[in-house]
Amino acid sequence: MARDPRRDLLAGLTVAIVALPLALGFGVSSGLGAEAGLATAVVAGALAALLGGSNLQVSGPTGAMTVVLVPIVAEYGPGGVLTVGLMAGVLLIGLALVKAGRYMAYVPAPVVEGFTLGIACVIGLQQFPNALGVDKPEGEKVLAVAWRSVVAFTEAPNWMALGLSVGVAVVMLVGARWRPTVPFSIVAVIAATIVVEVFHLQEVAPIGALPSGLPAPSLGFLDVSALGSLLGPAVAVAALAALESLLSATVADGMTVGQRHDPDRELFGQGVANLAAPLFGGVPATAAIARTAVNVRTGASSRLAALTHAVILGVIVFAAAPLVSRIPLAALAGVLLATAVRMVEVGSLRAMARATRSDAAVLVLTAAATLALDLVYAVMIGLVVAGALALRAVGLQARLDQVDFRPDLPGEHSDEEHALLTEHIVAYRIDGPVFFAGAHRFLLELSEVADVRVVILRMSRVTTMDATGALVLKDVVEKLHRRGVTVLASGIRPGQRQVLASVGALELLQPDGQEYATTPEAITAARKRLEQAGLVPHRRHVHLHRARKGLRGPFPPSG
Repeated sequence: MARDPRRDLLAGLTVAIVALPLALGFGVSSGLGAEAGLATAVVAGALAALLGGSNLQVSGPTGAMTVVLVPIVAEYGPGGVLTVGLMAGVLLIGLALVKAGRYMAYVPAPVVEGFTLGIACVIGLQQFPNALGVDKPEGEKVLAVAWRSVVAFTEAPNWMALGLSVGVAVVMLVGARWRPTVPFSIVAVIAATIVVEVFHLQEVAPIGALPSGLPAPSLGFLDVSALGSLLGPAVAVAALAALESLLSATVADGMTVGQRHDPDRELFGQGVANLAAPLFGGVPATAAIARTAVNVRTGASSRLAALTHAVILGVIVFAAAPLVSRIPLAALAGVLLATAVRMVEVGSLRAMARATRSDAAVLVLTAAATLALDLVYAVMIGLVVAGALALRAVGLQARLDQVDFRPDLPGEHSDEEHALLTEHIVAYRIDGPVFFAGAHRFLLELSEVADVRVVILRMSRVTTMDATGALVLKDVVEKLHRRGVTVLASGIRPGQRQVLASVGALELLQPDGQEYATTPEAITAARKRLEQAGLVPHRRHVHLHRARKGLRGPFPPSG
């Protein structure tokens, strides 16, 4: 994409217009006020734009981060947010230094979709108090707070606040379909503010006074005594910032041609941004998928666009704080309600739900956990369940099939010999992985083998083997040995040999101290054992018997 400074400046202006009500709304939702959201958008937005790993990424306060911050603010206040932000910044820089960014690509799509759906629900529920025009009830659980807000509204309805929030949300949603390039969020907010001012609607509360400019950097609120108890929330903030930022960067790459982000540099940039933003009264930040998408769609081609967005918001903080302070809280609630609705991609959810039952289960579970629990716990639960279901699916691919070994018999054999050998030898082929997720399911079938003297295991198609699979195989072989059945293996790979040897299974598969590279070699050894046991005639005797009958043809020597 060719760089065009004018297009970058226009894209930055557009993103700033879109980001202003979102920054204000997320600041209010966090519990620290609208000024915290603006400070975050300016400081974190500028630093992440300069130091991050994506040319098109736009960072600032987000709904997902707000969800994590609400209980921190409630319990520890501004000092807790500052402490968590600094700790999360250090953790993100540490992740960048150990080059952990590449591993975020392994997060399954159903986990991401479920996480996004859950966050959208949480953001929507968080807006109930301001949207309904009631005081925010006590409590940390978003479902409980939303329900108490509804109860308070039924006792004393505030129809003006509800009408403004619903009106703003409808204008945004309908306008986005009608004219996607027009920033209807700022249009709706301005219209709502004018209505409140013209009609003097006292029952609709405004944002309140904002400082004229950013505060000087300060560590005055740093809560050193709570470092231990805030480590968990800091890990949650860092994990969320890493996950959302790298997902947003991936989305930006997919919307463009020739743009590729550096995941480790992106983590470093987000780390620095999260170190700095709380010092200026802001909250921990992350890349914002919605704002990044607007940036790309309006023609951004370099970091100049995201940097311009931060500068314009900074100008607003210094020059228009009195005007911004008069925006109704109900209008910001409507902006975030519409944002929550737009976060839900119905087509993606439908595709995940129809893909497999496992994908649908992971999506629903992750969304439910996001709504009911901590966001990082939700992602962890989603990852664990997705991993377990994936391992189960892989384990079910492993098979144990009895095969006809007669085509592998060396030399010519009569029908009588074939029949005699198959009475005493049976061959099985193991296909797929032999590991903890599925080894017990199919290997134990071997222990039920009856009325044979030798079992040949073809292992050349075993794709992987772990210690659990090797131990299960060892247990099966020992059971067969106790019944007088010899087990021979062919085609053991070097990696399998090491695992089998470590648990003592390799020597059981080599009862004569030899290893067989091919199945015919194992069959020859099995025949020798049967000849020594007198269960089949020696090949020399068979040769004389054939000669007496006048049979001709090549016949390999014994052994």
